[in-house]
Amino acid sequence: MGRSEPPSSRTRTKSPVFFIGKNSRGSWVVQDREHLHGGLFISRTEALKFALLENGHRPQAVVMVPGILELDMSRTLDPVAVEATSTPSALRRAA
Repeated sequence: MGRSEPPSSRTRTKSPVFFIGKNSRGSWVVQDREHLHGGLFISRTEALKFALLENGHRPQAVVMVPGILELDMSRTLDPVAVEATSTPSALRRAA
């Protein structure tokens, strides 16, 4: 009988870690480590629901922040990737 081996660490997909906490105005904040995904929520329940939906329902990849957590979506994109998608030919294909 063939034995199945666990996937190597290279083939495993890394589930994103999400941080949940309150900002200085009292809103609930969800933010991933790379500052690419997140948002403001009116309740902890909705914030947690979003984080779990975004990370593949992995509660171990959700971190509750005890202090102030401000939403920061200011991460800049790779300029080469932005330039490649903003060329006229890329725009024509998308239209």
